[in-house]
Amino acid sequence: MGRVWSPGSAVATSSRPTLYSVTGNAIGVVAATTLASGVEFVEALTIVLAMGTTRGWRSTLIGVGAALAALAVITALAGYALKSWLPEALLQLVIGSLLLIFGLQWLRKAILRASGLKALHDEDDAFRAEVEAARAAGEERRLGLDWFAFVVSFKGVFLEGLEIVFIVITFGLNADSIALATVGAAIGGVIVLAAGVALHKPLARVPENTIKFVVGLLLSTFGTFWAVEGLGWFAPDDASLSWPGGDAALLVLLAAWCALAWATVRLLAPRGREEVA
Repeated sequence: MGRVWSPGSAVATSSRPTLYSVTGNAIGVVAATTLASGVEFVEALTIVLAMGTTRGWRSTLIGVGAALAALAVITALAGYALKSWLPEALLQLVIGSLLLIFGLQWLRKAILRASGLKALHDEDDAFRAEVEAARAAGEERRLGLDWFAFVVSFKGVFLEGLEIVFIVITFGLNADSIALATVGAAIGGVIVLAAGVALHKPLARVPENTIKFVVGLLLSTFGTFWAVEGLGWFAPDDASLSWPGGDAALLVLLAAWCALAWATVRLLAPRGREEVA
C-alpha cells in the first residue's frame, strides 16, 4: 500500500500492481531490458567475433561462458541482498536515483550523437581494431587455453554484461520480479546472437544510437517514477508514495522526457553542423 503523491495532496491508499499483471511497469521492464541488453550484446558480440575468428573459438567461448556464469552469480547475490536489506521505499529511492543517473548518461551520449557533436559508434571500426589487437598479441597458453582470447572475451562480455545486470536488478526489484527483467534481457541477447550467427559479422547496421536514445528515455522515465515513490521513506510511516493515476503517470513522464530530449537536440544541432563544416 502506498500514499498518493501530489502537491499538497491528502493521504490516500492504492494497491500496487500484481506480480505478472500487464501494466505499464511490466511492459516497460521488458521493453527497457530487451533494448538495453540488445545494445550491450551487440558490442560484446563484436569482441567475441574478433577473438573467435582470429584466435580460435574454443578459448573464446570458454571465456564467454565464464563471464556469463559470473554475471549470473552477481545478479542472484546482489538482487537477494538488496531485496533483503532495504525497506521497499528506500529501495525505490536508491534504485530509482541510480537508474535516473544511468539513464541520463545514456541520454546525454545519444543527444550529442544525434546533434552531431559526437561521432556515431562504428561497429566495423571496433571489429577491425579488435582483430588487429588479436593478431598482434603473442601466444600464451594457460590451462590449455589461448589466454589472450579467453581474457579478452571474458572481459568484454563481463564488462558489457555488468550494465545489463544493473538494469535487470533495478527493474526487476521494482517490478517485484527479477525473472521478468531477466526474460527481457534474454530476449535481447537471443535476437543479437541469432543475427550474429546468421550474418557471421558485426551488427554494424543496427541503429544503435536510436536504441540508446529510447533506452535512455525509458531509464530516465522509470528512474524518476521510482525515485519519487521512494521519497516516502522520509515520511514518518516510511510508506512509498504513489503517483496520481498510478502507472499512467509513466506515460506523462515519458512524454516530458521526450520533449526535453527533442528540444535539446534541436538546440545543439546548429553547433554540430558548424563543427562538421
